[in-house]
Amino acid sequence: MLRGWVLQRWLQKSSIQHISSVGFSRVSQLMPRGVSQGSVVPCQLCGYTQPSFLHVASVLYKKRKGKDEKKAVMVNPKGIKEKSHVVNIWKNMTVQELADAIKRDLDTLFEIFIYVEDSEEYDRPDAAIDNLKVIQNAVKRAGLRFRLASPPDKIEMTKESKDAFRRPPPDESELVRRPPVVTIMGHVDHGKTTLLDALRHSAIVDTEFGGITQHIGAFSVRLDSGEKVTFLDTPGHAAFREMRARGATVTDIVVLVVAADDGVMEQTKESIHHALEANVSIVVAINKIDKPGANVAQTRDMLLQHGLQLEDHGGDIQAVPISALKGQNLNLLVEAIVTQAELLNLCADPRGLVEAVVVESRLDLGRGKVATCIIQRGTLSKGAVLVAGTAWCKVRNLFDDAGQPVKAAPPATPVQVIGWKELPAAGDLVLEVESERCASEVVEWRRKEETKEKQEQQQEAIQEKLNEHLAVYKAQLEEKRRLGIR
Repeated sequence: MLRGWVLQRWLQKSSIQHISSVGFSRVSQLMPRGVSQGSVVPCQLCGYTQPSFLHVASVLYKKRKGKDEKKAVMVNPKGIKEKSHVVNIWKNMTVQELADAIKRDLDTLFEIFIYVEDSEEYDRPDAAIDNLKVIQNAVKRAGLRFRLASPPDKIEMTKESKDAFRRPPPDESELVRRPPVVTIMGHVDHGKTTLLDALRHSAIVDTEFGGITQHIGAFSVRLDSGEKVTFLDTPGHAAFREMRARGATVTDIVVLVVAADDGVMEQTKESIHHALEANVSIVVAINKIDKPGANVAQTRDMLLQHGLQLEDHGGDIQAVPISALKGQNLNLLVEAIVTQAELLNLCADPRGLVEAVVVESRLDLGRGKVATCIIQRGTLSKGAVLVAGTAWCKVRNLFDDAGQPVKAAPPATPVQVIGWKELPAAGDLVLEVESERCASEVVEWRRKEETKEKQEQQQEAIQEKLNEHLAVYKAQLEEKRRLGIR
């Protein structure tokens, strides 16, 4: 290159800036020997024949960048190779941990193991890889780099439980007597609701479709003897098995109604099973003794065959023959119930936060979501905040079994609660909490726990499918090795 030249670069298009005489003399001095001025080939663009080694035509000037070109991002046409991700590995890491580290699923990792030596024995997600060379080769096969590191500390984070629980048992000095909760159970059409009508001087059976009870009715009855008893009338039809089971779990005494003409039937056996499983006292009412085909002695023997040892057979279970339709011997049945309640010495704590059980829940067109509850502890009043399962409510109103509003519901009282955000499930435990915010936290906590429990249950099915997949994978792997495919 020639040095010492001073050229003016800003020329008009297609113009030539000639070299000065001084510059020309210096160019002549720097020209190779044997090259004359006349032998210089004219320029093909401008026709200039001076012995210049630098073309200064403006058409060859570099174009200035515009605004858009200046803002544009310059991209290397050859491309820039990004560095691969570095993975932390350690000895005895499990297959699942290795898959998480390289960010691949188990299927992909098992495919990588096909091309890694000594990886046959690591065929389970929880298998610890004690061969560090296998881990290193697997990471390389995945196109990543590795770095030896210490295994991470497995710290189990224990979250503070926000669930609501029952209160500790109260002192005996705080307990007061409460009415017994009596559940009437038995086979369909054996006269359960007719018996309840006779005890409370009502006609419930006339209002039921086909004379068959299709829900759990909770009633507070003042007997002729002056005693107050809470009755639960459960369905006897085969389709309402769960309702009968719930009725047995919230009661103190089960009145088993058996027709003297039919004896022990299918739902009678089921009711006996529920009562014995719930470990509650049983009083047998042998009904329909006024019918011509009634056989009380045979009915007693059938009950004995199914595990109920009556007093007539040396047992402790009272059996009273009655006729609910005629009102015969009802006073003896009431006396047996009251005597059994006195023997149980039923007491409850009427103070503090409420504990109850949902007997049934429904959507009422006029009042919204309604849940019938039996109070077990405390006294429920308007404005209380309740939680039942994953539902909660702020009590708007309370009604008794007759539909009349009540201000408070003491223990062993059936009450209809209005104000639920969601319908609770029958059989759920009802607990009173301090505020609406606490109720929301409890419900949210329970929903998360339910989701976690479902995921754990589904994990077993997933593990079974994974084992099936691994069995197929092993078979395919052995076949490939037999054929010499790696």
